Amino acid sequence: MNRLRNEGSDLDAVDLRILRLLAQDARTSVAEIARAVRMSAPSVSERIRRLQESGTIEGYTICINPAALGLPLSAWLRIRPVPGELARVTEIVKTIPEIVSCDRVTGEDCFIAKVNVRSVADLERVIDRIIPYAMTNTAIVQSSPVAPRLPDVEA
Repeated sequence: MNRLRNEGSDLDAVDLRILRLLAQDARTSVAEIARAVRMSAPSVSERIRRLQESGTIEGYTICINPAALGLPLSAWLRIRPVPGELARVTEIVKTIPEIVSCDRVTGEDCFIAKVNVRSVADLERVIDRIIPYAMTNTAIVQSSPVAPRLPDVEA
């Protein structure tokens, strides 16, 4: 059986199919997955348990449209702390609830953060909390042609 070996990973084609099914809909039942991969439900349950224990599956979630929550404006903030303020900026971005994700990255900027807000004025208030300690560059999201998805990985 083909196995994907990468950074301690030991996934086969069935594991990848299970992951794809769960990524499409985390509420897919074990019975449905078992039928899709042509295995017994107990075998699929065991594989899912193993994927959870190995940290391959970190959790289950839902996708919520921010606009449905009254947050129609999304933006990406590139954040470059001024010298000596990296730790402070890290703590500040952790406390801003409008920042829904933030990655530390290489390059000129140290962070790329996604923000969901009601208005440009709210976006400005978020930026104003950061700019005493960092330079920012903002890109407002017009559309998202690629939804979050699994990378194309072959076993």
